[in-house]
Amino acid sequence: MVTLLALCSGLTAIRMAFEDRWEFAVFAVLFAAVLDALDGRVARLMKGTSRFGAELDSLADFVNFGVTPALMLYFWILHEAGSIGWIAALVFAIAAALRLARFNVALDDPDKPAWSVHFFTGVPAPAGALTVLIPLYLSFLGILPNWPEFAGPVAVYTGLIAFLMVSRLPTFSGKKFGARIRRDFVLPLIVLAVLIIALTVSYPFRVLAIGSLLYLAAIPLAWRMHRNYLKRDARFAGADDDGDCSDTDLDHLGDRDKDDRG
Repeated sequence: MVTLLALCSGLTAIRMAFEDRWEFAVFAVLFAAVLDALDGRVARLMKGTSRFGAELDSLADFVNFGVTPALMLYFWILHEAGSIGWIAALVFAIAAALRLARFNVALDDPDKPAWSVHFFTGVPAPAGALTVLIPLYLSFLGILPNWPEFAGPVAVYTGLIAFLMVSRLPTFSGKKFGARIRRDFVLPLIVLAVLIIALTVSYPFRVLAIGSLLYLAAIPLAWRMHRNYLKRDARFAGADDDGDCSDTDLDHLGDRDKDDRG
């Protein structure tokens, strides 16, 4: 039900864009992203996870974070670039579909190290949808005029975000965020969450623009941390490469511990 509600929100964003109600369209996409972050957690808490729910979630994500942002940008300014603008919208939607398909396939990979849960491969679809709309946020803030001359640069930017979605660049994952919090950090984090929500309600487009830019700026940091993990694993593999098949597999020790507890 949470996933279907997110899908309704994404489809409503398309209607709002068609009616030139851009603020409501952006809010609908943001609401869909919040619901997408919650549906899996709700299913796990209720012990209601299923393959059907996972497939429905992927289909909803393609519509909400692939088709909807592409159409929003096309209705807003990309149509001024003619066929180039439509191609940029198509490329973004297709990149979202490919990224989601790759994510589903990666779930069945048994050889992933335990630390890989902290990273995504490429920009995830919800983050891609929110970052590709940065030109729209800047337009609301009066920084980027809605002139036909900007259709070309917006098309290039849309293609850049599409490339980041299908790239092999590691990006930070929030899957484990909030799973384990030290007791003395609980109250400060609650205050921080309330502050972020209050700022988003009061200054939505400033928060979205700054947050999206910070996310893009964090990609090099994620790449560096991912590279450090790989180097550490390579050192362990080199130190343990003595031909003894009975040695401990440090890469998957965390996974086996989880299975043993299950």
